[in-house]
Amino acid sequence: MTASRPTQLDHYRLLGRSGLRVSPLCLGTMTFGEGWGFGATPEVCRHQVDAYAARGGNFIDTANNYTNGQSETILGQILLGRRERFVLATKYTLNTVATDPNAGGNHRKSMVRSLETSLKRLGTDYIDLFYVHIWEYRTPVAEVMRALDDLVRSGKVLYIGVSDTAAWKIAQANTLAELRGWSPFIALQGEYSLIERDVEREWTPMARELGLGLIPWGALNGGVLTGKYNPIDAAHADDTRRNRGEGLDDRKRAISIAVQEVARELGRSPAQVALNWLAAQPVVTSVLLGARKAEQLLDTLDCLSFTLEPEHLARLEAVSRVPLGFPHGMLTSPGVGQLIDGQAVVEWPQRPHPAD
Repeated sequence: MTASRPTQLDHYRLLGRSGLRVSPLCLGTMTFGEGWGFGATPEVCRHQVDAYAARGGNFIDTANNYTNGQSETILGQILLGRRERFVLATKYTLNTVATDPNAGGNHRKSMVRSLETSLKRLGTDYIDLFYVHIWEYRTPVAEVMRALDDLVRSGKVLYIGVSDTAAWKIAQANTLAELRGWSPFIALQGEYSLIERDVEREWTPMARELGLGLIPWGALNGGVLTGKYNPIDAAHADDTRRNRGEGLDDRKRAISIAVQEVARELGRSPAQVALNWLAAQPVVTSVLLGARKAEQLLDTLDCLSFTLEPEHLARLEAVSRVPLGFPHGMLTSPGVGQLIDGQAVVEWPQRPHPAD
């Protein structure tokens, strides 16, 4: 169980082992534009950015492939004249030209090509945080880290991050960067929510040890944690949502119900409860938010304005906990601790594992 960290959008946090200040909620822009057949119009996107900025939000996330490039283009237009106020993050790796094998991947050509395109779309001459979007295991790690360091030295990128990559590969990359004097990853982005807690096995301990700021995506698990697919009051579910709710497994259904019950007791929305829990996790620097409508964003921004009581935290922890698996479950067990320490009491300044 983790104690909540009451805060607000303009109470900034340092990102990883750096001096960069970012808001505890990051505005995601995967829905900016309608290039994928869904999403928000430029006008709605502007309303979202304005609402976020009005409360002091300063951290905005996009990627080279979001809505086929529309996201970066729209965002660049919205930030015209105020770009310096924001910490702007984008990503590379995913292919943007299906017939060109070099238009995607982690390699240097893909990296440079993607960055130059992103700079033009966003109307800026540098990116605050540049992510490797997905690790594809074919480009040597030394090539990736050296090429990223070159971009930092050029001034076109200030900091680098990594997303959707195995913990061992991230640790390898940062160790190599440290040994060779290259720029290390300071940010880590991946799926994390009350429903998806697998990151607690490897990622969160790694993030703490290596000084990586964790930025979760999928915080509402595709809407499941809003309760719209299995509302406590089933009368409020339309047929489409009811059918999707029937497809939930028992664990997801139980977690969703628990979140809705806590939300009802607190007079909050289920989304606010789920986001509040996530923003309070010790290694989480900023939670990634996405919305198609400005009113949806306004509701989620209010997730920082309250704290969860110990009994609420205990209830959510109990229903959502995941087994650590080998070797973590064994290494953090009382029995192994006794085998190591005998009858001696050895005090430790931090828990050996965040799920312990």
